[in-house]
Amino acid sequence: MEGMPDAVVGMPALIAEAAAAAGARVELIGRIGGDRAGDAVLLALARSGVGHAAMLRDPARPTRVAAARLDDDGEPLVPLAGLRSDEDAGDDRLTTLPAVTDDASTAPSLEQGDVELGLRYVREYRVVVVAETLGGAPAREAADAAVFADAALIAVVPPSGEVPAAFVGATVIAAPDADPDGAFAALIGRYAAALDAGGDPSAAFAEARAAAGWEPSAS
Repeated sequence: MEGMPDAVVGMPALIAEAAAAAGARVELIGRIGGDRAGDAVLLALARSGVGHAAMLRDPARPTRVAAARLDDDGEPLVPLAGLRSDEDAGDDRLTTLPAVTDDASTAPSLEQGDVELGLRYVREYRVVVVAETLGGAPAREAADAAVFADAALIAVVPPSGEVPAAFVGATVIAAPDADPDGAFAALIGRYAAALDAGGDPSAAFAEARAAAGWEPSAS
């Protein structure tokens, strides 16, 4: 598709890609347009090993497209990683949500019904990652689904802001103001993949942080 995106940007997608690259079976729940750019997003997710059976198509909203971020040599800063055949997509156990976007501040948020519908497409999961801000009923829907499935819940929240009451009992991790090299997203993805594999939470987090090369900045 000439002129169409060949990579998916935004925290949810980068976390999903990192988890897939670490060996987890991943389904991304989000909302994209019913357009050619949306088709390209699904192809890019498939190439990175991320399942998209739970991606909702919205013909009323065009898919958001971001300009590529390149390094000094003209190469993408955050290339897609990992390959997996779609033949294995029916048994996914790890899900990330909500929407794929380049600008979380203006992107449409998922509603409670969107979260509920998206999770119906995921047959089985051990970890739920809320990778962008959800509040009120959508947050409760995600939290209740994790409890019902006996799944670990990881909530990535803004560096400053109120944590939804529904996330009491979840692993809540504050995102940095910026993640230009994708190290924080890689940390969350690797951590989620390790939990999905049955790893001890403390050890899994330490190993994921070391592998991702991420360290929090001093406050």
